[in-house]
Amino acid sequence: MNPDLSRTVWRKSTRSTNNGQCVEVAFLDQDVAVRDSKDQSGPVLMFAGGEWAAFVDGVRRGEFDLR
Repeated sequence: MNPDLSRTVWRKSTRSTNNGQCVEVAFLDQDVAVRDSKDQSGPVLMFAGGEWAAFVDGVRRGEFDLR
């Protein structure tokens, strides 16, 4: 089942530029939605709150840093 995201408040990093690649994130009741900021009517990825928390923790610990 796809939630109605028509009134969702999307957030984008303040470090994002108009010509750069960026995603927007929306925090729902128990889930997190992610979409391409340049294709706002395109597909949306949905993550459970725990999945998102694990991802953010990995980012903070540098798991995804390019070497």
